[in-house]
Amino acid sequence: MIVLVTGGAGYIGSHTCVELINAGHTPIVIDNLRNSNPKSLERVKDITGQAVTFYEGDVRDEALLEKIFDAHEIDCAIHFAGLKAVGESCAIPLEYYQNNLCSTMTLCKVMAQRGVKRIIFSSSATVYSAENEMPLRESSKTGNCTNPYGWTKYMGEQILRDIAKADPEWSVVLLRYFNPVGAHESGKIGEHPNGIPNNLMPYISQTAIGKREKLSVFGNDYATHDGTGVRDYIHVVDLARGHVAAMDYLCSHKGEGVFNLGTGTGYSVLDMVKAFETANGVKVPFVIAPRRPGDLDTCYADPAKSAQILHWQATHDQNDMCRDSWNWQSQNPNGYDD
Repeated sequence: MIVLVTGGAGYIGSHTCVELINAGHTPIVIDNLRNSNPKSLERVKDITGQAVTFYEGDVRDEALLEKIFDAHEIDCAIHFAGLKAVGESCAIPLEYYQNNLCSTMTLCKVMAQRGVKRIIFSSSATVYSAENEMPLRESSKTGNCTNPYGWTKYMGEQILRDIAKADPEWSVVLLRYFNPVGAHESGKIGEHPNGIPNNLMPYISQTAIGKREKLSVFGNDYATHDGTGVRDYIHVVDLARGHVAAMDYLCSHKGEGVFNLGTGTGYSVLDMVKAFETANGVKVPFVIAPRRPGDLDTCYADPAKSAQILHWQATHDQNDMCRDSWNWQSQNPNGYDD
């Protein structure tokens, strides 16, 4: 299949391009490079031997999307493109709503015009309400999001549900990610955050390599086994393969399907620090910092539905996540800027 991958030069997008090619599909990438780097797609070619067709531009650019759909016989879309930093979304909420929602609506408009009615949406565990019991199932309560980023994912899901409800020819899969970490085993592609990392693993690896003086652990008085927050970390390659499995589902199912992509196991911040040190033989200095508003004690998935229906489950363990993160960071101390 020919797959339009929006945001395909990003962390998850580039890994998904590798897995799509490995599965015999052809990705076509559009990315505005705000939080990504075109070198990632050069590395995808190094890994797979196949060049990726790339369009630099914004998914909100309707004319550019029309040009892409006219140039390629696209079968479906995987929609990664969007702003994704929780803290930033609280500072510039209007930009998040405008970017994340308008891109989704513009993409769906052009897809409908071209009769391409298969889409996989990059959603998030942030759509789940804070009052749910763990583990989180697809049937758990959503809404009451704690930040604008989460609300944009919640609203994006609703837009796609309404489209599928109005037109039964649509096939929509909503994939709710938990905490992607790790990198391709080659060390050629990985997470390259701009500025101070928003996520735990790149902060750990940048501290281990000396780019950061120390890791700040936000709170050690949560109701967990060591007082630090517990999350469901999933290897990015497993996450990418989940999209390939979702594509197979799209081809044989109409309407809307929603699936968690997680491991079902929660690790605390300090668990991850210790595992990283053990896997890689390095030290990660850290300090305890004040809690961040909106952070939960514990958040992890029940991935049983994905295993049953998508025939997908995570195969990489905590050691793999830590080893591959360090392999990427140590080979590329400055990410794609090296």
